[in-house]
Amino acid sequence: MTGIEKAFAGVKALDKVDFRLFPGEVHSLMGENGAGKSTLIKVLTGAYSHDAGAIELRGERESFASPLDAQRGGISAVYQEVNLCPNLSVAENISIGREPRRLGAVRWRAVRKRAKEALARVNVDIDVSKQLSSYSIAVQQMVAIARAIDIKADVLILDEPSSSLDQEEVEQLFGVMRTLKERGIAIVFISHFLDQIYEISDRITVLRNGKLVGEWPTAELPRVELVSKMLGRELQTLEALEHRPKGGEAGGVPVLAAHQLGRGSAVAPFDLAIHRGEVVGLAGLLGSGRTELARLLFGADRPDSGHIEIQGHTTNVRNPRVATAHKLAFCPENRRTEGLVEELTVRENIILALQAQRGWLRPIPRRRQDELVEKWIKALDIRPADPDRTVGTLSGGNQQKVLLARWLITEPLLIILDEPTRGIDVGAKTEVQRLVRKLCDDGMSVLFVSAELEEVLRLSDKIEVLRDRKVIAELANDDDVTVETIVHTIAETDAA
Repeated sequence: MTGIEKAFAGVKALDKVDFRLFPGEVHSLMGENGAGKSTLIKVLTGAYSHDAGAIELRGERESFASPLDAQRGGISAVYQEVNLCPNLSVAENISIGREPRRLGAVRWRAVRKRAKEALARVNVDIDVSKQLSSYSIAVQQMVAIARAIDIKADVLILDEPSSSLDQEEVEQLFGVMRTLKERGIAIVFISHFLDQIYEISDRITVLRNGKLVGEWPTAELPRVELVSKMLGRELQTLEALEHRPKGGEAGGVPVLAAHQLGRGSAVAPFDLAIHRGEVVGLAGLLGSGRTELARLLFGADRPDSGHIEIQGHTTNVRNPRVATAHKLAFCPENRRTEGLVEELTVRENIILALQAQRGWLRPIPRRRQDELVEKWIKALDIRPADPDRTVGTLSGGNQQKVLLARWLITEPLLIILDEPTRGIDVGAKTEVQRLVRKLCDDGMSVLFVSAELEEVLRLSDKIEVLRDRKVIAELANDDDVTVETIVHTIAETDAA
Protein backbone atom coordinates (compact mmCIF):
# COMPACT_ATOMS: atom_id res chain seq x y z
CA MET A 1 0.00 0.00 0.00
CA THR A 2 1.57 3.29 -1.13
CA GLY A 3 0.50 6.86 -0.38
CA ILE A 4 -2.95 5.80 0.84
CA GLU A 5 -5.31 8.68 1.62
CA LYS A 6 -8.85 8.56 2.98
CA ALA A 7 -11.06 11.39 4.24
CA PHE A 8 -14.47 11.50 5.91
CA ALA A 9 -16.44 14.75 5.76
CA GLY A 10 -13.26 16.64 4.98
CA VAL A 11 -11.31 15.09 7.90
CA LYS A 12 -8.31 13.00 6.80
CA ALA A 13 -8.32 9.58 8.43
CA LEU A 14 -5.29 8.47 6.39
CA ASP A 15 -2.65 10.84 5.06
CA LYS A 16 -0.14 9.35 2.58
CA VAL A 17 0.26 6.08 4.49
CA ASP A 18 2.62 3.36 3.23
CA PHE A 19 2.33 -0.24 4.42
CA ARG A 20 4.11 -3.33 3.14
CA LEU A 21 3.67 -6.98 3.95
CA PHE A 22 5.86 -9.93 2.98
CA PRO A 23 5.01 -13.64 2.60
CA GLY A 24 5.49 -15.72 5.74
CA GLU A 25 5.63 -12.88 8.28
CA VAL A 26 3.54 -11.55 11.16
CA HIS A 27 3.40 -7.77 10.87
CA SER A 28 1.86 -5.81 13.75
CA LEU A 29 -0.02 -2.60 13.02
CA MET A 30 0.15 -0.33 16.06
CA GLY A 31 -1.30 3.00 17.12
CA GLU A 32 -3.75 4.63 19.50
CA ASN A 33 -7.47 4.34 18.91
CA GLY A 34 -8.22 6.74 16.09
CA ALA A 35 -4.69 6.44 14.65
CA GLY A 36 -6.05 5.04 11.38
CA LYS A 37 -5.46 1.29 11.84
CA SER A 38 -9.05 0.23 11.22
CA THR A 39 -9.43 2.62 8.28
CA LEU A 40 -6.26 1.27 6.65
CA ILE A 41 -7.51 -2.30 7.08
CA LYS A 42 -10.93 -1.42 5.65
CA VAL A 43 -9.27 0.15 2.62
CA LEU A 44 -7.17 -2.98 2.15
CA THR A 45 -10.19 -5.28 2.43
CA GLY A 46 -12.43 -3.23 0.12
CA ALA A 47 -14.81 -1.98 2.82
CA TYR A 48 -13.68 1.57 2.00
CA SER A 49 -12.44 2.99 -1.28
CA HIS A 50 -9.27 5.07 -0.99
CA ASP A 51 -9.08 8.67 -2.23
CA ALA A 52 -5.46 8.45 -3.36
CA GLY A 53 -2.58 5.99 -3.44
CA ALA A 54 -2.19 2.46 -4.74
CA ILE A 55 -2.54 -1.13 -3.57
CA GLU A 56 -0.44 -3.94 -5.05
CA LEU A 57 -1.01 -7.62 -4.36
CA ARG A 58 1.65 -10.10 -5.55
CA GLY A 59 3.19 -7.26 -7.55
CA GLU A 60 -0.03 -6.48 -9.42
CA ARG A 61 -2.04 -3.31 -8.89
CA GLU A 62 -5.44 -4.02 -7.33
CA SER A 63 -8.57 -2.11 -6.33
CA PHE A 64 -11.15 -4.06 -4.35
CA ALA A 65 -14.79 -2.99 -4.66
CA SER A 66 -15.97 -4.94 -1.60
CA PRO A 67 -14.76 -7.30 1.14
CA LEU A 68 -16.02 -10.22 -0.96
CA ASP A 69 -13.92 -8.95 -3.85
CA ALA A 70 -10.89 -8.81 -1.53
CA GLN A 71 -11.58 -12.35 -0.30
CA ARG A 72 -11.61 -13.59 -3.89
CA GLY A 73 -8.26 -11.84 -4.30
CA GLY A 74 -6.83 -13.74 -1.32
CA ILE A 75 -7.29 -11.26 1.56
CA SER A 76 -9.31 -12.36 4.59
CA ALA A 77 -9.98 -10.55 7.88
CA VAL A 78 -11.11 -11.49 11.38
CA TYR A 79 -12.28 -8.58 13.51
CA GLN A 80 -12.34 -7.95 17.25
CA GLU A 81 -16.13 -8.08 17.39
CA VAL A 82 -17.12 -11.44 15.93
CA ASN A 83 -18.99 -10.63 12.72
CA LEU A 84 -20.67 -13.98 12.17
CA CYS A 85 -24.33 -15.00 12.24
CA PRO A 86 -25.17 -16.24 15.75
CA ASN A 87 -28.53 -17.68 14.62
CA LEU A 88 -26.82 -20.07 12.17
CA SER A 89 -24.89 -23.23 12.96
CA VAL A 90 -21.10 -23.29 13.25
CA ALA A 91 -20.90 -25.23 9.97
CA GLU A 92 -23.13 -22.73 8.16
CA ASN A 93 -21.00 -19.83 9.40
CA ILE A 94 -17.79 -21.38 8.12
CA SER A 95 -19.19 -22.09 4.65
CA ILE A 96 -21.64 -19.20 4.27
CA GLY A 97 -21.52 -17.82 0.73
CA ARG A 98 -19.33 -20.74 -0.38
CA GLU A 99 -21.54 -23.75 0.32
CA PRO A 100 -20.79 -26.90 -1.74
CA ARG A 101 -23.79 -27.59 -3.92
CA ARG A 102 -25.13 -30.28 -6.25
CA LEU A 103 -27.80 -29.37 -8.78
CA GLY A 104 -28.41 -26.15 -6.85
CA ALA A 105 -29.00 -27.89 -3.50
CA VAL A 106 -26.62 -27.41 -0.55
CA ARG A 107 -24.69 -30.58 0.33
CA TRP A 108 -25.08 -30.36 4.11
CA ARG A 109 -22.93 -33.39 4.88
CA ALA A 110 -20.07 -31.78 2.94
CA VAL A 111 -20.69 -28.46 4.76
CA ARG A 112 -20.33 -30.16 8.16
CA LYS A 113 -17.24 -32.11 7.07
CA ARG A 114 -15.60 -28.95 5.76
CA ALA A 115 -16.35 -27.14 9.04
CA LYS A 116 -14.82 -29.94 11.12
CA GLU A 117 -11.67 -29.88 8.98
CA ALA A 118 -11.38 -26.09 9.24
CA LEU A 119 -11.77 -26.18 13.04
CA ALA A 120 -9.25 -29.01 13.32
CA ARG A 121 -6.65 -26.63 11.83
CA VAL A 122 -7.10 -24.40 14.89
CA ASN A 123 -7.32 -27.38 17.28
CA VAL A 124 -10.99 -26.89 18.11
CA ASP A 125 -13.29 -29.90 18.43
CA ILE A 126 -16.95 -28.90 18.83
CA ASP A 127 -20.35 -29.93 17.48
CA VAL A 128 -20.53 -27.96 14.21
CA SER A 129 -24.27 -28.56 13.86
CA LYS A 130 -25.03 -26.50 17.00
CA GLN A 131 -26.03 -22.85 16.75
CA LEU A 132 -23.05 -20.49 16.99
CA SER A 133 -24.71 -18.46 19.77
CA SER A 134 -24.68 -21.51 22.05
CA TYR A 135 -20.88 -21.21 22.33
CA SER A 136 -18.79 -18.71 24.28
CA ILE A 137 -17.29 -15.60 22.66
CA ALA A 138 -13.87 -17.28 22.77
CA VAL A 139 -15.12 -20.25 20.75
CA GLN A 140 -16.93 -17.92 18.34
CA GLN A 141 -13.63 -16.07 17.80
CA MET A 142 -11.87 -19.33 16.94
CA VAL A 143 -14.71 -20.18 14.53
CA ALA A 144 -14.17 -16.81 12.81
CA ILE A 145 -10.45 -17.55 12.48
CA ALA A 146 -11.18 -21.04 11.16
CA ARG A 147 -13.49 -19.53 8.52
CA ALA A 148 -10.82 -17.02 7.48
CA ILE A 149 -8.22 -19.77 7.12
CA ASP A 150 -10.67 -21.92 5.17
CA ILE A 151 -10.90 -19.17 2.52
CA LYS A 152 -7.26 -20.02 1.71
CA ALA A 153 -6.04 -16.46 1.84
CA ASP A 154 -2.54 -15.23 1.03
CA VAL A 155 -3.08 -12.33 3.45
CA LEU A 156 -4.78 -12.89 6.82
CA ILE A 157 -5.75 -9.86 8.93
CA LEU A 158 -6.32 -10.52 12.64
CA ASP A 159 -7.83 -7.47 14.36
CA GLU A 160 -7.69 -8.03 18.15
CA PRO A 161 -8.23 -11.79 17.75
CA SER A 162 -6.97 -12.59 21.25
CA SER A 163 -9.05 -10.07 23.22
CA SER A 164 -11.63 -12.74 24.19
CA LEU A 165 -9.19 -15.64 24.65
CA ASP A 166 -7.52 -16.93 27.79
CA GLN A 167 -3.79 -17.66 27.92
CA GLU A 168 -4.10 -21.27 26.77
CA GLU A 169 -6.28 -20.23 23.82
CA VAL A 170 -3.82 -17.44 22.92
CA GLU A 171 -1.01 -19.99 22.76
CA GLN A 172 -3.25 -22.15 20.59
CA LEU A 173 -3.88 -19.18 18.28
CA PHE A 174 -0.15 -18.39 18.10
CA GLY A 175 0.55 -22.00 17.18
CA VAL A 176 -1.88 -21.66 14.28
CA MET A 177 -0.27 -18.37 13.23
CA ARG A 178 3.21 -19.92 13.21
CA THR A 179 1.92 -22.78 11.06
CA LEU A 180 0.38 -20.31 8.62
CA LYS A 181 3.69 -18.39 8.49
CA GLU A 182 5.47 -21.59 7.49
CA ARG A 183 2.98 -21.95 4.63
CA GLY A 184 3.95 -18.48 3.39
CA ILE A 185 0.80 -16.67 4.48
CA ALA A 186 1.32 -13.00 5.38
CA ILE A 187 -0.42 -12.02 8.63
CA VAL A 188 -1.39 -8.54 9.79
CA PHE A 189 -1.74 -8.69 13.58
CA ILE A 190 -3.48 -5.90 15.53
CA SER A 191 -3.41 -6.14 19.31
CA HIS A 192 -3.13 -3.88 22.35
CA PHE A 193 -1.34 -6.59 24.35
CA LEU A 194 2.33 -5.60 24.16
CA ASP A 195 3.53 -9.00 25.41
CA GLN A 196 1.72 -10.66 22.52
CA ILE A 197 3.09 -8.19 19.98
CA TYR A 198 6.65 -8.92 21.04
CA GLU A 199 6.09 -12.67 21.23
CA ILE A 200 4.62 -13.23 17.77
CA SER A 201 5.54 -10.27 15.52
CA ASP A 202 8.39 -10.03 13.04
CA ARG A 203 7.89 -6.34 12.22
CA ILE A 204 5.89 -3.38 13.54
CA THR A 205 4.37 -0.43 11.71
CA VAL A 206 3.17 2.52 13.81
CA LEU A 207 0.45 4.99 12.79
CA ARG A 208 -0.45 8.19 14.60
CA ASN A 209 -3.25 10.61 13.72
CA GLY A 210 -3.67 9.01 10.31
CA LYS A 211 0.00 9.28 9.39
CA LEU A 212 2.82 6.77 9.13
CA VAL A 213 5.32 7.10 11.97
CA GLY A 214 7.58 4.31 10.77
CA GLU A 215 8.31 0.62 10.38
CA TRP A 216 10.78 -1.42 12.46
CA PRO A 217 11.88 -5.04 13.02
CA THR A 218 10.28 -6.00 16.33
CA ALA A 219 13.61 -6.98 17.87
CA GLU A 220 14.98 -3.47 17.22
CA LEU A 221 12.12 -1.50 18.81
CA PRO A 222 12.12 -1.43 22.64
CA ARG A 223 8.70 -1.32 24.27
CA VAL A 224 9.16 2.13 25.79
CA GLU A 225 10.09 3.52 22.37
CA LEU A 226 7.06 1.84 20.79
CA VAL A 227 4.70 3.46 23.32
CA SER A 228 6.38 6.83 22.83
CA LYS A 229 6.05 6.60 19.04
CA MET A 230 2.39 5.62 19.29
CA LEU A 231 1.55 8.54 21.53
CA GLY A 232 3.90 11.14 20.10
CA ARG A 233 5.12 12.05 23.55
CA GLU A 234 7.15 10.59 26.38
CA LEU A 235 4.96 8.43 28.55
CA GLN A 236 5.49 6.47 31.72
CA THR A 237 4.61 2.91 30.84
CA LEU A 238 1.62 1.23 32.40
CA GLU A 239 3.85 -0.45 34.95
CA ALA A 240 4.82 3.01 36.24
CA LEU A 241 1.22 3.93 37.07
CA GLU A 242 1.06 5.05 40.68
CA HIS A 243 0.86 1.81 42.56
CA ARG A 244 -0.48 0.21 45.66
CA PRO A 245 -3.96 1.56 46.30
CA LYS A 246 -4.59 3.16 49.66
CA GLY A 247 -7.86 1.37 50.28
CA GLY A 248 -11.36 2.59 51.02
CA GLU A 249 -13.22 3.08 54.27
CA ALA A 250 -12.98 -0.58 55.22
CA GLY A 251 -14.34 -0.02 58.71
CA GLY A 252 -17.65 1.58 57.71
CA VAL A 253 -20.90 0.15 56.43
CA PRO A 254 -20.28 -1.33 52.97
CA VAL A 255 -21.74 0.48 49.98
CA LEU A 256 -22.76 -2.97 48.76
CA ALA A 257 -22.62 -6.36 50.46
CA ALA A 258 -23.62 -9.70 49.01
CA HIS A 259 -24.49 -12.57 51.37
CA GLN A 260 -24.43 -16.07 49.89
CA LEU A 261 -25.57 -14.67 46.57
CA GLY A 262 -25.59 -17.26 43.81
CA ARG A 263 -27.25 -18.46 40.64
CA GLY A 264 -27.34 -22.16 39.75
CA SER A 265 -24.35 -23.27 37.72
CA ALA A 266 -23.51 -19.66 36.72
CA VAL A 267 -21.84 -18.76 40.02
CA ALA A 268 -21.78 -20.53 43.38
CA PRO A 269 -23.02 -18.64 46.48
CA PHE A 270 -20.49 -16.03 47.60
CA ASP A 271 -19.99 -13.25 50.14
CA LEU A 272 -18.63 -9.86 49.06
CA ALA A 273 -18.33 -6.42 50.65
CA ILE A 274 -17.38 -3.23 48.81
CA HIS A 275 -16.71 -0.12 50.89
CA ARG A 276 -16.76 3.55 49.99
CA GLY A 277 -13.78 4.59 47.87
CA GLU A 278 -12.61 1.00 47.43
CA VAL A 279 -11.61 -0.85 44.27
CA VAL A 280 -12.42 -4.55 44.45
CA GLY A 281 -10.87 -6.59 41.65
CA LEU A 282 -12.19 -9.85 40.22
CA ALA A 283 -9.45 -12.18 39.02
CA GLY A 284 -9.83 -15.52 37.32
CA LEU A 285 -9.44 -17.33 34.05
CA LEU A 286 -11.89 -17.05 31.18
CA GLY A 287 -15.10 -18.79 32.23
CA SER A 288 -14.34 -18.55 35.95
CA GLY A 289 -17.56 -16.62 36.63
CA ARG A 290 -16.32 -13.02 36.76
CA THR A 291 -18.97 -11.57 34.43
CA GLU A 292 -21.71 -13.75 35.94
CA LEU A 293 -20.92 -12.37 39.41
CA ALA A 294 -20.98 -8.79 38.13
CA ARG A 295 -24.33 -9.31 36.39
CA LEU A 296 -25.87 -10.71 39.58
CA LEU A 297 -24.88 -7.62 41.56
CA PHE A 298 -26.45 -5.31 38.97
CA GLY A 299 -29.67 -7.29 38.63
CA ALA A 300 -28.99 -8.20 34.99
CA ASP A 301 -29.44 -11.83 36.12
CA ARG A 302 -31.69 -13.00 38.97
CA PRO A 303 -30.07 -14.89 41.86
CA ASP A 304 -31.64 -18.06 43.22
CA SER A 305 -29.95 -17.77 46.63
CA GLY A 306 -28.75 -15.08 49.05
CA HIS A 307 -29.41 -11.35 49.19
CA ILE A 308 -27.81 -7.92 48.67
CA GLU A 309 -27.48 -5.04 51.09
CA ILE A 310 -26.97 -1.49 49.81
CA GLN A 311 -25.64 0.91 52.44
CA GLY A 312 -26.74 -1.50 55.16
CA HIS A 313 -30.29 -2.08 53.90
CA THR A 314 -31.44 -5.35 52.37
CA THR A 315 -32.47 -4.56 48.80
CA ASN A 316 -34.11 -6.74 46.16
CA VAL A 317 -32.06 -5.80 43.09
CA ARG A 318 -34.44 -7.62 40.78
CA ASN A 319 -33.43 -5.79 37.59
CA PRO A 320 -31.07 -3.06 36.31
CA ARG A 321 -33.75 -0.38 36.79
CA VAL A 322 -33.75 -1.05 40.54
CA ALA A 323 -29.95 -1.10 40.54
CA THR A 324 -29.68 2.31 38.87
CA ALA A 325 -32.31 3.71 41.22
CA HIS A 326 -29.97 2.74 44.08
CA LYS A 327 -27.00 4.46 42.41
CA LEU A 328 -25.35 1.36 40.95
CA ALA A 329 -23.82 1.51 37.46
CA PHE A 330 -22.57 -1.20 35.09
CA CYS A 331 -20.29 -1.01 32.05
CA PRO A 332 -20.65 -4.46 30.42
CA GLU A 333 -17.85 -6.40 28.76
CA ASN A 334 -19.49 -6.35 25.34
CA ARG A 335 -19.97 -2.61 24.87
CA ARG A 336 -21.18 -3.08 21.31
CA THR A 337 -24.21 -5.31 21.94
CA GLU A 338 -24.97 -4.64 25.62
CA GLY A 339 -23.72 -1.10 26.19
CA LEU A 340 -23.94 1.44 23.40
CA VAL A 341 -26.66 2.18 20.88
CA GLU A 342 -24.45 2.54 17.83
CA GLU A 343 -27.05 4.36 15.73
CA LEU A 344 -27.40 7.17 18.29
CA THR A 345 -25.06 10.12 18.70
CA VAL A 346 -22.43 10.58 21.38
CA ARG A 347 -24.75 13.04 23.16
CA GLU A 348 -27.72 10.69 23.09
CA ASN A 349 -25.65 7.76 24.40
CA ILE A 350 -24.15 9.81 27.23
CA ILE A 351 -27.46 11.12 28.58
CA LEU A 352 -29.29 7.79 28.17
CA ALA A 353 -28.97 6.51 31.76
CA LEU A 354 -29.67 9.89 33.35
CA GLN A 355 -32.75 10.38 31.18
CA ALA A 356 -33.96 6.88 32.06
CA GLN A 357 -33.67 7.75 35.76
CA ARG A 358 -35.79 10.89 35.27
CA GLY A 359 -38.34 9.11 33.11
CA TRP A 360 -39.24 9.93 29.52
CA LEU A 361 -41.96 12.38 30.56
CA ARG A 362 -39.30 14.66 32.08
CA PRO A 363 -36.81 15.27 29.26
CA ILE A 364 -33.47 16.83 30.18
CA PRO A 365 -33.42 20.38 28.76
CA ARG A 366 -31.13 20.69 25.74
CA ARG A 367 -28.97 23.36 27.41
CA ARG A 368 -28.39 21.05 30.40
CA GLN A 369 -27.61 18.17 28.03
CA ASP A 370 -25.01 20.29 26.27
CA GLU A 371 -23.38 21.29 29.58
CA LEU A 372 -23.16 17.72 30.88
CA VAL A 373 -22.01 16.19 27.60
CA GLU A 374 -19.40 18.87 27.01
CA LYS A 375 -18.08 18.36 30.56
CA TRP A 376 -17.59 14.62 30.14
CA ILE A 377 -16.29 14.76 26.58
CA LYS A 378 -13.59 17.08 27.91
CA ALA A 379 -12.99 15.15 31.14
CA LEU A 380 -12.54 11.82 29.35
CA ASP A 381 -10.89 13.30 26.23
CA ILE A 382 -13.41 11.68 23.87
CA ARG A 383 -12.21 12.07 20.27
CA PRO A 384 -13.43 13.56 18.07
CA ALA A 385 -15.04 16.01 20.51
CA ASP A 386 -18.25 16.11 18.48
CA PRO A 387 -21.41 15.33 20.49
CA ASP A 388 -23.43 14.90 17.30
CA ARG A 389 -21.11 12.22 15.88
CA THR A 390 -22.75 8.78 15.57
CA VAL A 391 -21.13 6.67 18.30
CA GLY A 392 -20.75 3.66 15.99
CA THR A 393 -18.18 5.61 13.95
CA LEU A 394 -15.84 6.11 16.94
CA SER A 395 -12.84 3.91 17.70
CA GLY A 396 -13.19 1.22 20.35
CA GLY A 397 -11.37 3.22 23.02
CA ASN A 398 -13.52 6.29 22.49
CA GLN A 399 -16.68 4.18 22.52
CA GLN A 400 -15.57 2.85 25.90
CA LYS A 401 -15.15 6.41 27.15
CA VAL A 402 -18.68 7.29 25.97
CA LEU A 403 -20.04 4.32 27.93
CA LEU A 404 -18.12 5.42 31.02
CA ALA A 405 -19.44 8.97 30.62
CA ARG A 406 -23.02 7.67 30.47
CA TRP A 407 -22.71 6.17 33.94
CA LEU A 408 -20.46 8.78 35.55
CA ILE A 409 -23.00 11.43 34.67
CA THR A 410 -25.42 9.69 37.08
CA GLU A 411 -22.94 10.10 39.99
CA PRO A 412 -23.18 6.46 41.15
CA LEU A 413 -22.13 5.10 44.54
CA LEU A 414 -20.68 1.99 42.87
CA ILE A 415 -19.67 1.40 39.28
CA ILE A 416 -19.06 -2.11 37.96
CA LEU A 417 -16.47 -2.13 35.17
CA ASP A 418 -16.35 -5.41 33.25
CA GLU A 419 -13.22 -5.46 31.05
CA PRO A 420 -13.20 -1.65 30.61
CA THR A 421 -9.78 -1.68 28.89
CA ARG A 422 -10.43 -4.61 26.57
CA GLY A 423 -9.47 -3.77 22.99
CA ILE A 424 -8.29 -0.22 23.66
CA ASP A 425 -4.81 1.18 23.12
CA VAL A 426 -2.06 1.76 25.65
CA GLY A 427 -2.76 5.47 26.10
CA ALA A 428 -6.52 5.05 26.56
CA LYS A 429 -5.88 2.13 28.91
CA THR A 430 -3.68 4.33 31.11
CA GLU A 431 -6.33 7.07 31.12
CA VAL A 432 -9.04 4.61 32.21
CA GLN A 433 -6.84 3.22 34.98
CA ARG A 434 -6.00 6.66 36.31
CA LEU A 435 -9.68 7.60 36.12
CA VAL A 436 -10.59 4.58 38.25
CA ARG A 437 -8.16 5.67 40.98
CA LYS A 438 -9.42 9.27 40.81
CA LEU A 439 -13.04 8.14 41.16
CA CYS A 440 -12.12 6.19 44.27
CA ASP A 441 -10.18 9.12 45.70
CA ASP A 442 -13.42 11.10 45.27
CA GLY A 443 -15.35 8.45 47.25
CA MET A 444 -16.86 6.29 44.49
CA SER A 445 -16.58 2.51 44.82
CA VAL A 446 -15.51 0.30 41.91
CA LEU A 447 -15.83 -3.40 41.11
CA PHE A 448 -13.11 -3.96 38.52
CA VAL A 449 -13.12 -7.01 36.25
CA SER A 450 -10.18 -7.73 33.95
CA ALA A 451 -8.50 -10.72 32.33
CA GLU A 452 -5.15 -8.96 32.81
CA LEU A 453 -3.94 -9.91 36.27
CA GLU A 454 -1.33 -7.13 36.28
CA GLU A 455 -4.12 -4.60 35.77
CA VAL A 456 -6.24 -6.06 38.58
CA LEU A 457 -3.23 -6.01 40.90
CA ARG A 458 -2.29 -2.46 39.93
CA LEU A 459 -5.72 -0.98 40.69
CA SER A 460 -7.41 -3.05 43.39
CA ASP A 461 -7.49 -2.61 47.14
CA LYS A 462 -8.50 -6.23 47.49
CA ILE A 463 -8.93 -9.06 45.01
CA GLU A 464 -11.60 -11.73 44.81
CA VAL A 465 -10.17 -14.79 43.08
CA LEU A 466 -12.54 -17.02 41.11
CA ARG A 467 -12.17 -20.50 39.70
CA ASP A 468 -14.79 -22.76 38.17
CA ARG A 469 -17.62 -20.31 38.93
CA LYS A 470 -16.67 -20.03 42.61
CA VAL A 471 -15.04 -17.31 44.71
CA ILE A 472 -12.13 -19.29 46.16
CA ALA A 473 -10.12 -16.58 47.94
CA GLU A 474 -10.01 -12.92 48.95
CA LEU A 475 -6.55 -11.32 48.85
CA ALA A 476 -5.69 -8.00 50.48
CA ASN A 477 -3.53 -6.11 48.00
CA ASP A 478 -0.44 -5.56 50.11
CA ASP A 479 3.20 -5.71 49.10
CA ASP A 480 3.29 -9.48 49.52
CA VAL A 481 0.70 -10.06 46.77
CA THR A 482 2.06 -10.47 43.25
CA VAL A 483 0.72 -11.75 39.95
CA GLU A 484 2.38 -15.05 40.82
CA THR A 485 0.39 -15.12 44.08
CA ILE A 486 -2.86 -14.77 42.15
CA VAL A 487 -1.85 -17.37 39.57
CA HIS A 488 -0.91 -19.87 42.28
CA THR A 489 -4.21 -19.21 44.07
CA ILE A 490 -6.14 -19.87 40.87
CA ALA A 491 -4.11 -23.02 40.17
CA GLU A 492 -4.31 -24.53 43.66
CA THR A 493 -6.39 -27.68 43.96
CA ASP A 494 -9.28 -27.74 46.39
CA ALA A 495 -8.36 -28.79 49.88
CA ALA A 496 -10.72 -31.75 49.52
